[in-house]
Amino acid sequence: MNSSALERKQKSEEILQKENVPFIAHLPIIEDEETAQIDEISHRAMALNIVAVKGEGLEQARVLKIIEQYNLSNAFSPKEQEFIQNENPSQQQLVNFTWRYESYWVLLWALSYIEELSRPDQICDVPRAVQIMVDRTAQEFIKNAKLRSSSEILDAADLIYRYDWACVDARINGTLAPAKLDASVVYERHYALNWLIGYPENAGWDDVSTDT
Repeated sequence: MNSSALERKQKSEEILQKENVPFIAHLPIIEDEETAQIDEISHRAMALNIVAVKGEGLEQARVLKIIEQYNLSNAFSPKEQEFIQNENPSQQQLVNFTWRYESYWVLLWALSYIEELSRPDQICDVPRAVQIMVDRTAQEFIKNAKLRSSSEILDAADLIYRYDWACVDARINGTLAPAKLDASVVYERHYALNWLIGYPENAGWDDVSTDT
């Protein structure tokens, strides 16, 4: 067994124990994976911000103008592209894509625009997240980013994996997420972090798995 991955698991379990978050010791380790690179992460982050602002209600003409301004027409996944082109999305689609702010927040952290990923018990600072992109051109957004180390990203991925197990277990048993965790925030972070570490292998954004 990979010793660094085992240490990562033990570190995560110590955090969960302190927070009174349930966990099971036999939940697998997070293996070292190849982390996505800075250019790819930057484009993914900007695309997530755009689908989220559209989900929140930004009018179609402005959405398309921002995509053109940042040269992001090829940055969206197939499901995102369908949403972007849909001038009358359902209320559920709007809600689902608005939650992508949380995935965007994770990528901002991975790119060192956010100092730390705080405990996932409340939604991210949406105005700050949006402003980070507004204040920069696409080129500046990529140039100013500094990718965190693989070990930092893997640590975060391991911990969120175990948080998500606790949230899913609570939902299955018909109870609230433990220790005031926000299950939706946990899910979005899990999704983004799994994408960052390439899980499952070679999966595109729409095909990321958050199995627990």
